Amino acid sequence: MSGYFLYHSIGTFPGKAEAMAVALAEFSGVWSAEDDGQWPAALAARQRFIDAWTRLIEAPRGTLTTAENVTSALYSLIGGLPAERLAGKRLLVAADCFPSLHFLLAGLAERFGFMLYTVPLRPGESWVRDEDFIARWQEDVGLALITFVTSTASHRCDIERLAAHGRAMGSIVGVDVTQGIGVAPFSVAATPVDFVVSTSLKWLCGSSGAGILQVAPELLATCRPELRGWFSQPNPFSWDLDAFAYADDARRFDHGTPAILASVASLPGLEWVEKTGIDAIRAQNATLVERIIGAALDNGWTLRSPLDARERGGSVMLGLPQGVEAARIIASLRNERLYCDARGTTLRLSPGMVTTEAAVEALIARLEEHIGSRHRRAS
Repeated sequence: MSGYFLYHSIGTFPGKAEAMAVALAEFSGVWSAEDDGQWPAALAARQRFIDAWTRLIEAPRGTLTTAENVTSALYSLIGGLPAERLAGKRLLVAADCFPSLHFLLAGLAERFGFMLYTVPLRPGESWVRDEDFIARWQEDVGLALITFVTSTASHRCDIERLAAHGRAMGSIVGVDVTQGIGVAPFSVAATPVDFVVSTSLKWLCGSSGAGILQVAPELLATCRPELRGWFSQPNPFSWDLDAFAYADDARRFDHGTPAILASVASLPGLEWVEKTGIDAIRAQNATLVERIIGAALDNGWTLRSPLDARERGGSVMLGLPQGVEAARIIASLRNERLYCDARGTTLRLSPGMVTTEAAVEALIARLEEHIGSRHRRAS
């Protein structure tokens, strides 16, 4: 029985340890060889990672590159935009975005001359409604950052509706797909946006440090990233100090010597997702999530995720009642090899391909002991 409910944190797949070990061992052999083949092999490995991501989100070739994480990817994008795209305008973000991105934007607002506007949650609600985000999105918004699936409610936005509104407003539209990619369908070919940021953790089952930045060709051509270096050039080995030029493709967002290990360690997860198929991953996840939601409704537990599967990612969040300590529940579950976490009084549960039905039943039984039954749903 696998009681792993942490796909919102670090995802896994059957045989992950072995697949990563093989990939890293192969890289170790190449990198340690006493010859001159290290960099060609390393850069080829990084390119395979980039190609896998490009296929995953159906992006145009040459529009995607690596980043350490979503925060550095967003910083690189903002630092490359023409000044007039942000100066004197509003930058729109939701209050349930990933906090790290809000921390970054709040610190950059004065320097880049934009006004950060954070769309609030309605009192007593767990996610920012799409209609509230749109209501505050007028033509003075230079850039809007959309969260595809939230990390605290698993709310999945209507990306097509939001992107269409952004185009009508003339805004730059960016989306953080971290919590949804790999369990919910997303494609820049089907739903064009101006840029995408993500990591390869969560449902993609990769490692930390394997982030990406994808930029639409029209916007990419106008960007001049301030974070730049020898790998930003068409030919990284051009060392003429007075002849720097940006690469024509997404490599212009590269800078110093790129990290390789995170790409190598994450590629097995990306390949597993591609081979398995997101439809199959989502179908298995949906069966387990619906069972948890059903138990929550039966027992009168507080749900902090949408009931409608079309508005939900792969997780379900439960609000713990007053007097019930999250840390005690998590520790007790861990003793029975049931693994989840919490943010404040929100218990986060994310079953995936290694999570068994038996583990879901065990989890529900333990939660009934810890939380009890409030107002049972009529049968």
